[in-house]
Amino acid sequence: MITKYSTTQSRKAGFTRPSKKLNLMHNKNVTLFIQCLIDCLYPDVGEAVVHIFQKLGLTIIYPPDQTCCGQPAFNSGYKKEAKVAAKRFIRIFENADSIVCPSGSCVNMVRNHYPQLFRNDRKWFRRALSLSKKIFELTEYLVDILGVEDIGAGYHGKITYHDSCHLLYGIGISNQPRKLIRSVKGVQFIEMKDSDRCCGFGGAFSIKYPEISTAILEEKVKNIIDSGADAVVGCDIGCLMNIHGMLSRKGSPIKVMHIARLLAG
Repeated sequence: MITKYSTTQSRKAGFTRPSKKLNLMHNKNVTLFIQCLIDCLYPDVGEAVVHIFQKLGLTIIYPPDQTCCGQPAFNSGYKKEAKVAAKRFIRIFENADSIVCPSGSCVNMVRNHYPQLFRNDRKWFRRALSLSKKIFELTEYLVDILGVEDIGAGYHGKITYHDSCHLLYGIGISNQPRKLIRSVKGVQFIEMKDSDRCCGFGGAFSIKYPEISTAILEEKVKNIIDSGADAVVGCDIGCLMNIHGMLSRKGSPIKVMHIARLLAG
């Protein structure tokens, strides 16, 4: 079931802090934050996340007034504008039981940079710090919080995995997606060379330094092709969009999938 709450309604919902692991025998609330790129360009990924949680019997809450977390402004040095977006995000989500986002970069922003943004503002720092403790990336939530590795998905083929920078180095997620991929029936998992190397996207980086970005991407795509996999899976749609662009320009038949789509079957 999907429930839409306004900000005011969410504050009245009486959420409690999540335990380290949830008992799936009892229905629990999960509040979704869907990244801007997914919302605007890849809505099928958001739908896949909903499908996964429905399959697990969770009650899904989607605040309809959610907007960007402010990461683009923050990464470009516009701290004042980033604070405006961050305050709005905090107001909308701070009373959620747990927040799940299918984007490591957005989770990194909320978890690590929100407290940094408000370090000189005691009131907002406390609110940002509290929120930072209950936002999770999708694979992190499934494996570490729910204790689920096998969702019952199936895919027949060879899959390799790309580690996104913010996901790996920002919030330390590496084993969780691999556990989920290996549990998909019919999958032959292949580690590519230098899976933890950047794909060259980096948001504004790819625009400011296109030549460097392209060179990094060329190396990443070569490693994907050399792996012999027929699909590359990742947890951040920005990286996957970048990788897909280069693979398509090379005429490669390798599929590019967000892990949510793989797990949704």
